Amino acid sequence: MVDPILLSLVESVLGKGKETSKGNYSFKCFNPRCTSVAKNHKKLEVNLIPTPKNKNPWNCWVCNSKGTTLKSLFNSIKLPQSKYDQLNNILGTTYKVEKVKVEIQVELPKEFKPFIELRKTDIISRHALHYLINKRGLTFEDILKHNIGYCETGRYRNKVIIPSYNKEGKLDYFVARAFMEDDSHKLDAPQCDKNIIGFESLINYDLPLIICEGPFDAIAIKRNAIPLFGKNVSPKLREKLMLNSIKSIYLCLDEDALKNTIKITEELISLGKKVYVVRLPSKDPSELGFEKFNNLIQFQKPFTLMDLMKLKMEIN
Repeated sequence: MVDPILLSLVESVLGKGKETSKGNYSFKCFNPRCTSVAKNHKKLEVNLIPTPKNKNPWNCWVCNSKGTTLKSLFNSIKLPQSKYDQLNNILGTTYKVEKVKVEIQVELPKEFKPFIELRKTDIISRHALHYLINKRGLTFEDILKHNIGYCETGRYRNKVIIPSYNKEGKLDYFVARAFMEDDSHKLDAPQCDKNIIGFESLINYDLPLIICEGPFDAIAIKRNAIPLFGKNVSPKLREKLMLNSIKSIYLCLDEDALKNTIKITEELISLGKKVYVVRLPSKDPSELGFEKFNNLIQFQKPFTLMDLMKLKMEIN
């Protein structure tokens, strides 16, 4: 049975709750960025009956904010000390405040239009296609494979949207690129955690991997390419490379990222990986194209510690 005093305290923080089942109550989510807040839906489930291990799990089914104790819930809302004192008095115990990371669910812009719904009368889409095919060298097959779309209005007006999906096929990131030459804000991305593995839904970890910088590079390479969406390896990708039995990794960053190349190469070699550093001839993979890039990597040899030392000397 739920302690009515505990319920009253939680409701003083989250507002009136709705009993669901087995000691669970649903509340309006505390995360202002959660999409359920605007709709006034109660999607935050809190278990008010402690488990045998004295836990009270809570979870928002929309934004995925979650934790295992009421103290962690209170901590994530940043409440005054008086609320913690009341909670401790009710529970008859004290325990360490847990740091909870509020995850923001990534969604495609509401104005997003996939090219699979392309209409001949849509002039804006023709400009977007011209940019992707004529300026970026993509094929229509590439566009459909990556579910690339575009926006005519909104924050991402006159931008193509390149989504990235995790291994479960769930959207975890996207980048936007302007296809109009007069667009002053050419790059854009959602405000979210970049601790992801780019294009992971398309990756086969049983085959050699190619790590590159941007999404157009990975699309041009076509085969098992992971974009960093920058120049650094994310913690999630580092963990995957550490725990997985991947043997060969091709590292292909721009020449202006030599320090990053050295750092990543050292990490990979220390993990026992066979690393191939691909030095690009003044062009990135998306400019070289699929055939020329793949011809280039055919002649690469595994990097040795001596090669790494020579590379370090280039920046000294």
